[in-house]
Amino acid sequence: MIRSAHTDTFTRDSLPPLSQLPQFLFDPPVPHYPKRMNATVQLLDRHVLAGRGGEIALRSDDAACTYHQLYVRVNQIAHVLRSELKLVPGNRVLLRGPNNPMMAACWLAIVKAGLVAVATMPLLRARELVPVMEKARINAALCDVRLREEFEIARTQAHCPELGPALWFNDGDGVTPAAGSLDDLCLRQPARFEACDTAADDVAMVAFTSGTTGKPKGTMHFHRDVIASSDLFPRHVMRVAPDDVFCGTPPLAFTFGLGGLLSFPLRAGASTLLIERLTPESLLAAIERHRVTACFTAPTFYRQMAALAKNYDLSSLRQCVSAGEGLPDATRQLWRDATGIEITDGIGSTEMFHMFVSSSGAEVRAGAIGKVVPGYVARVVDESMNPVPAGTVGRLAVKGPTGCKYLADDRQRSYVEDGWNLTGDLFRMDDDGYFFYQARSDDMIISAGYNIAGPEVESVLLLHEAVAECGVVGEPDEARGQIVKAYVVARPGMFEKYGGEAALTKVLQDYVKAASAPYKYPRSIEFRDTLPRTETGKLQRFRLRQEAGA
Repeated sequence: MIRSAHTDTFTRDSLPPLSQLPQFLFDPPVPHYPKRMNATVQLLDRHVLAGRGGEIALRSDDAACTYHQLYVRVNQIAHVLRSELKLVPGNRVLLRGPNNPMMAACWLAIVKAGLVAVATMPLLRARELVPVMEKARINAALCDVRLREEFEIARTQAHCPELGPALWFNDGDGVTPAAGSLDDLCLRQPARFEACDTAADDVAMVAFTSGTTGKPKGTMHFHRDVIASSDLFPRHVMRVAPDDVFCGTPPLAFTFGLGGLLSFPLRAGASTLLIERLTPESLLAAIERHRVTACFTAPTFYRQMAALAKNYDLSSLRQCVSAGEGLPDATRQLWRDATGIEITDGIGSTEMFHMFVSSSGAEVRAGAIGKVVPGYVARVVDESMNPVPAGTVGRLAVKGPTGCKYLADDRQRSYVEDGWNLTGDLFRMDDDGYFFYQARSDDMIISAGYNIAGPEVESVLLLHEAVAECGVVGEPDEARGQIVKAYVVARPGMFEKYGGEAALTKVLQDYVKAASAPYKYPRSIEFRDTLPRTETGKLQRFRLRQEAGA
């Protein structure tokens, strides 16, 4: 490894041992990367230094921000982090906010200062924040003021002895920032900041993803990883140009959103439109109003937008990227019929940062996600890691310039084997190298682009007095791909207490919404007298999945 710039070596010390790391590939077309690099310098500073500071970088519904203006704000935030909060390189900063320019600037500033960004989904509740904060050993927090309440609750519950100050942003009346807020402190800072001289393999960020047990896994990504991902899929599949305007729905705290709505456009000198809350109607309106050329969202949105597309001028749109869940051919056809645009499907993972299998344009094949993205290699293997014949279903194995590096987690052993990243997906590959998705190999429910761990929802339901037992699985759904379905054994007398099954169903749904991110709630609840279990008492979720599928 290269000499680290981190004074706080927690993340480097928490990397998997060399024997458990994936093999990293840097063959062409992966560019040559220097041993020392800072991701924010590559995404932002180099455009300003090259004289492109006047070009638009970030857009919102009511304003636009040039590369130079973003550069100044990022530098001011970095000064606050290092000078005001006294953070040192390698410290972890929790970042909470919806998709807006200040959220983007904060992420870039954390990385530029040599700190480690730990962005979290804005919908997460306190109980979901606590394990993230504890596992990453958070040192400070930057939080949109509208998300303050859940963070404050989590702070009282989490054991984080190293946690220092929290600063709120977007705080004030829109003209004058609140005293002591991040916005206010930025006004007193210099416009220039010397980027931390990070190594290419210093950790820039920790992205958290829930496993099938709901126990969060922190996936660490180097500065080099962020740039490599931004140099492959957007360049060789999307063919991004500086005049592109990006927009979409995935949160910046999700690597699909961080890449598609921040690092990809900035790497190419393009611009990105950040809007906090989007519906199918408002996304179409934004595409028309801002002349968006590249859209990132889940299949659910494309299906809903297809019926509305005729009401909007989408002539600027040339690239539509889908990920987060399987893209049904029916949805692809609906969107193509409505707009004339072929959706670019793809598969990536939080562990790999972004897309590694995808195709676009004339290379799209019905039923297939696509071919391997240039710079990566992929194959379908059996349980012994041997490649299987074309057309045979097996495990997807991937290598490239990025790869899984869990934060001090024994599950690294199951994700990386013989240098290959095993994504947990079952695929088949045809003779022409097209990959066809078959299923997940675990208990993850993928609903409208969100990954939801069934056992995590079970743990919330079991806290309610009315629930004696429960099992949560995914049920096929035409609109969302899957929905969360709960099979519940109620305690005696609870139907009478709550006014019947229908009333208790709503009570439990509202309970889950209040205790966890709202998208995790069970849209379907079926009450049972018993649940299928093994002789040792283990819940047989596969039988529930079979019933839900039937």
